[in-house]
Amino acid sequence: MSSHFAIAIDGPAASGKSTLAKELAKRLGLVMVNSGAMYRAVTWKLLEDGVDPEDESAVVEALQGMKISCGVEGLVSTVSIDGFDPGEQLRGEEINGKVSGVSAIPAVRDRLVGLQREYLERFDLVMEGRDIGTVVFPDTPYKIYVDADESVRAQRRVAIGEVDSVSDRDRTDSERITAPLKVAEGAVVLDTSTHTIESGVRAAIDILRSQGLEIRETQ
Repeated sequence: MSSHFAIAIDGPAASGKSTLAKELAKRLGLVMVNSGAMYRAVTWKLLEDGVDPEDESAVVEALQGMKISCGVEGLVSTVSIDGFDPGEQLRGEEINGKVSGVSAIPAVRDRLVGLQREYLERFDLVMEGRDIGTVVFPDTPYKIYVDADESVRAQRRVAIGEVDSVSDRDRTDSERITAPLKVAEGAVVLDTSTHTIESGVRAAIDILRSQGLEIRETQ
């Protein structure tokens, strides 16, 4: 059993979970792990190598040859494939359109969930994604499901230059057979529609305290 703990932050696209996870990690002095970046990195590699992300057998074959390295830099997770960090390329429009499909492939999830769990062997952490409280760390008592009105989430996507449909993304993530997006047992739902970053963080800290986490803010 690990001596470390994980805070699981789940939620749909543009709900504010990444921002919340980053700010919580800063306040609490924890490592912040962006699980979505791992799925985006695999999707990026497939596209770079000309592999059809919708061809599951081709994806599985390509995955077997990938060297995926996950680390930490300044208390923030990093991911590289075959020695290359794709960085900002992970936010490309083509990746936005393909990552949900790649994420639904069981072999991809199995590989990356294993890497995500390895973080807990070394660090106390905040991990955000879509199946952290349901699949990756189902036994953690610290779970928050971040949500927001669809119209608010759509505006947030546009504001950062991403044009994919949040409703289409929600449907894909929620209806997939493997690790569908849903509220984990024991999670508290935090609606960020009208929250500022600061008020959202304060609300999350209150939730974590109610779940039994001893909070020592470092900032």
